[in-house]
Amino acid sequence: MTDEEYTKRINLAVDNFVAGYGCAQSVFAAFSDLYGLDDVMAKRIAAGFGGGIGRMRMVCGAVSGLVMLVGLDCGQTDAEDRFGKSRCYKVVQELLAQSKEQNGSLICAEILGVQGFEKSPTSYVPSPRNKQYYKYRPCSAKVESAARLFVKYLKEKEQKEKEKENKDKTEK
Repeated sequence: MTDEEYTKRINLAVDNFVAGYGCAQSVFAAFSDLYGLDDVMAKRIAAGFGGGIGRMRMVCGAVSGLVMLVGLDCGQTDAEDRFGKSRCYKVVQELLAQSKEQNGSLICAEILGVQGFEKSPTSYVPSPRNKQYYKYRPCSAKVESAARLFVKYLKEKEQKEKEKENKDKTEK
């Protein structure tokens, strides 16, 4: 993929969020077609992760979208594949460490500076998306950050694959 194509995907993630999708939906849907998922299915899969998982302000939705993408990219599919599971966990831990470094936390409530989940009759009702919402919410920046981290991961993976391919050619 070209740098321009990667940039379009980062922008798509932010555009998804500004259009009203949750953080997880925005990040996940911007890349999920690379793994055979259509936009509607991707947004459905990621829908419950918004607002820090069901608006409970736990793990940041953008981070959840990033983790799901890593699963699509390198998640093991054989229950006995301990190496594959370890490889996926390693990628997740590395990307989440970078996200935490960039954003200060992986927890939605901490990122937003709120108390966290407080059960109320309207705790599941999303905030209206208006100028006030976007003025005080850092979420679009977190969506962009997660998308950029995934692009960085994909580029590094692509580079390693090219290096391995060149090495294999040289050895033959």
